[in-house]
Amino acid sequence: MAVKVAPSLLAADFGRLREEVARVEAAGADLLHLDVMDGHFVPNITFGPQVVAALRPHSRLPFDVHLMIEQPERYAEDFLAAGADLITVHVEAVVHLHRLLTRLKERGAMVGVALNPSTPAVMVEEVLPLVDVVLVMTVNPGFGGQKFIPEVVPKIARLARMIAAKEKQVLIEVDGGIDAATAPLVVEAGAQILVAGTSVFKADKVEEAIRALKEAGKGVEVCGRNADRH
Repeated sequence: MAVKVAPSLLAADFGRLREEVARVEAAGADLLHLDVMDGHFVPNITFGPQVVAALRPHSRLPFDVHLMIEQPERYAEDFLAAGADLITVHVEAVVHLHRLLTRLKERGAMVGVALNPSTPAVMVEEVLPLVDVVLVMTVNPGFGGQKFIPEVVPKIARLARMIAAKEKQVLIEVDGGIDAATAPLVVEAGAQILVAGTSVFKADKVEEAIRALKEAGKGVEVCGRNADRH
């Protein structure tokens, strides 16, 4: 499948959010990635459901809401009501992960689980039947503009093999330090959705930045199809 690009609103101009969303949508974004931070699970604070609800009428893009928060079960349904299409929670932040994912699926949401760089792929194996997306962090979450951690790439490949072995339709999303140079590495390992903040919103020409990310995956040998070689 074609690589999808999800610009991360974390790198946008917060004083012009509506315009920033319109800009990346017109430039060819496939999803809009919204990083929700609480100052506890990660050392930063961003925004809540009200911002999601305020932006929802102004975009046709699917809203990919990434909850980098403690006890996401307390707030996930508020984000769903605000207009989230995909809600992703961290395995490190949820005690009863199966229960939360099931509840969100019953309410019609697409659901994802996220893994910090040091969290092994096997931590999501038991919930793969429930999820639509696994998000692999290639930086330590909490701040935009961080340097890509190349040691995480083999984990993406392991996850791709795990999904292929279970014959599940689960997409792999990658977030952190993604640009035209790092995109081929993660796509080759099996990633299908690229979250990119700084490399998109800070680019001189947003259309060219998004196009470069999509083209970075063309022609690479994808791990999910060639598992024995990764």
